[in-house]
Amino acid sequence: MIRLPRAGGGVHAYEPRTEPLALATAGALTSRTVFSAAHVVADPYADTTPDSPAAVDWDATLAFRRHLWSHGLGVAEAMDTAQRGMGLDWTGAAELIRRSAAEAKAVGGRIACGVGTDQLTGPADLAAVRKAYEEQLALVEETGSQAVLMASRALAAAADGPDDYLDLYGHLLRQASEPVVLHWLGPMFDPALEGYWGSADLDAATETFLDVIAAHPDKVDGIKVSLLDARREVELRRRLPEGVRCYTGDDFHYPELIAGDEQGFSHALLGIFDPLAPLAAEAVRTLDTGDVAGFRAILDPTVDLSRHLFQAPTRYYKTGVVLLAWLAGHQEHFTMVGGLQSARSLPHLARAYELADGLGLFPDPALAESRMRSLLTVYGVPA
Repeated sequence: MIRLPRAGGGVHAYEPRTEPLALATAGALTSRTVFSAAHVVADPYADTTPDSPAAVDWDATLAFRRHLWSHGLGVAEAMDTAQRGMGLDWTGAAELIRRSAAEAKAVGGRIACGVGTDQLTGPADLAAVRKAYEEQLALVEETGSQAVLMASRALAAAADGPDDYLDLYGHLLRQASEPVVLHWLGPMFDPALEGYWGSADLDAATETFLDVIAAHPDKVDGIKVSLLDARREVELRRRLPEGVRCYTGDDFHYPELIAGDEQGFSHALLGIFDPLAPLAAEAVRTLDTGDVAGFRAILDPTVDLSRHLFQAPTRYYKTGVVLLAWLAGHQEHFTMVGGLQSARSLPHLARAYELADGLGLFPDPALAESRMRSLLTVYGVPA
């Protein structure tokens, strides 16, 4: 029994499970293309501050990516889950892309990497934004990785309206050597992206987004939509040109979106699949057999955990993700770049542990319990 703090005050007794969830042997996933956005592991011995460049434990970071690949998932690298723009600057992201791409080649893993403009540290005009995107796109393509054109804070600040988005993305898509993934990240993940695609009206923004795709369908492998709005994603998915995929980034509604309906389905590029990798892979392998009910039976129970981790302010979901990686034994500490281990409250972290344990996510439940007890001790929770 372990005593966990409640959100409203006080503690309650929780009895951890003693055995992990039994899962089948990992294998290739065939019916859906599934990427997990992956977190970075900080170097806990580095003498840094929240404003310092990220100090990354490269061995542990790459080991976690091998864990994801071993379950048949692709890795979405240097994206929001890796604290891009929230502790990991472009210099660190570039090194992460190079190292992860080399590791992917070595083990035969699938990888896609984020292309943004975060080397711009102050106000920038559209020409500077374009140059920044071009620099990052060149680096990603040099590594042999698929490019994910991420939403840009600098573009959101510099653009006067939809035409600026059409012009800039059109230029980048013509320049790309291979089809890319276009990423629409909503302001719940990053408030600086309010009004992306030239309008705060999501209906108007959607039309601009679709215009970009329609003008260059041969250069768009797919879109990643992170708006936490299942209805809007389904409507958008149905309007995509033939051959352009939808990768759901909806960490609230992913089971229903991946399962799909009679008119189609979403593939996946999700931050929640970082802690859920074994379960997510098991669910998709079940779906591969045509067993939609079995897929939902595995994945639906994980939604409570995901909604908890991604609750507002959503951008701090990475803290819960890294906590679960530590509790699961994928890293030896609960330290994050930028000091973001402090970005969630103890009751929030305790509930994340309880939900993850209930799902059987921890390979060694006793280790997870021991580590959770050590965290509670630091916070002064009585045993």
